[in-house]
Amino acid sequence: MYTAAVAPTTLLLASLALLPATVVSACSNEVRGQALARRNAQRAAEQTGSLVKRATADSWEDWAKLLDPAEECTAYSYAPVTSAISDFPTIWDTASIVSTDTDALTLFNQINATLPTTISPHGTLNGDFSSFTPSYVGTGDPACWWTFNGCTTPKYQYLVDRNVTDYITVPEPNTFGLGFDDGPNCTHNEFYNFLQDKNETATMFYIGSNVLDWPLQAQRGYHDGHEICVHTWSHQYLTAMTNEQAFAELYYTLKAIKLVIGVTPTCWRAPFGDVDDRIRTIAYGLGLQNIMWEEDTDDWKVGINNITLADVQQNYQDVMDKAGNGTYDTKGVIVLTHEINNTTMQIFMENYDKLKAAFKYITPVWTAYNKTQIYTESNATDAVPFAQYVDAEGTSVSVTSTSTSTSPAAAASGSSATSTGSATAKASSSAAAASATTKASAGDRTVGSTFGWKALVALVGVSMVATRL
Repeated sequence: MYTAAVAPTTLLLASLALLPATVVSACSNEVRGQALARRNAQRAAEQTGSLVKRATADSWEDWAKLLDPAEECTAYSYAPVTSAISDFPTIWDTASIVSTDTDALTLFNQINATLPTTISPHGTLNGDFSSFTPSYVGTGDPACWWTFNGCTTPKYQYLVDRNVTDYITVPEPNTFGLGFDDGPNCTHNEFYNFLQDKNETATMFYIGSNVLDWPLQAQRGYHDGHEICVHTWSHQYLTAMTNEQAFAELYYTLKAIKLVIGVTPTCWRAPFGDVDDRIRTIAYGLGLQNIMWEEDTDDWKVGINNITLADVQQNYQDVMDKAGNGTYDTKGVIVLTHEINNTTMQIFMENYDKLKAAFKYITPVWTAYNKTQIYTESNATDAVPFAQYVDAEGTSVSVTSTSTSTSPAAAASGSSATSTGSATAKASSSAAAASATTKASAGDRTVGSTFGWKALVALVGVSMVATRL
């Protein structure tokens, strides 16, 4: 039904130690393999002049009607991306600052001055840390390296002073924090239709290269009311990157999302969960807070190392069993799932009704934190409050998290506003998103318009750094 690459997920040190480096490399490159093949085919088409915009999908609304995977994944030209492509690193390559991007360089230098000098890049971009971890064992994990031992509470004093932490659970009891990694998948229409039919939205972690490869698909995600977050430019292990590369992976994904969708996210997730305090500091300087997870479905692993659908189904069942035995009675859970291929999307759909029965609520992550201002733009369509979201499902609610419309970036700079909510259903969020383009000023909110990057830096860059450093 769907066609896409197979997505990798986090490999903790214990798992890495059991796998040959060649296996780790193969696993970590799965998410990029088919994307690179599509990119090369697209480049060939561009060189021969045969790449043209698909006549049946001139807008995200038109594209959303397609259900044939072959049509959905046919490469197309999109003028705002084509005209701005030289402002970005090469799609799917490891990002670095574009030589003419003085704004990026200025911002990077400011953030670079705040980074810990005792944490250096280690391992390889495909996740082989075998040459580093033996010397790191016994150090007490001073870098708070998640891949090493699951550390989610920063130790670098700069971050401690600013109360930076990772989000691994949600505060609302009996709540399933819904999110999907590695989008936008070019064939996700049937999956997104399913979510829409169930009146569900999710936190979508989009890869920057995917956003520029499939801009109409990315636009649908936002207009359907999903919370859009950053998932880096090329989906590789960040702790192996230089400071500049890690900065560029996040910066240009923010820029791609702004160009294509018209908003600037305040959330991100590290591919494979590979983050340490050096990477957290870079993300913090860009106004991003890290959403991790507590439970992992391992949905991407089907067909790798003899992992079967039954194994993944058992992972889902384990989470539902915990919901039934009271594990989530005092707080909710964030579960790692993907939109990367037929298997990952299909198995979620097959489990949806059972998840709905096991949990009192299913909501996007920021909604479960009652955060409503989830983009930096004041005129963006943001999330609805938790109580309003679940009220649309006809369930009673007692809100645990503090009611606030403060985005993580705004909270860091000390600004906040109380959310009063409204009687409208959560579906109004996507409806408002659909009309927001026509109501906003050109160059600031219009979907697909080429936004002045100096203005965007003022929103998420230099001015933010000035208040955060």
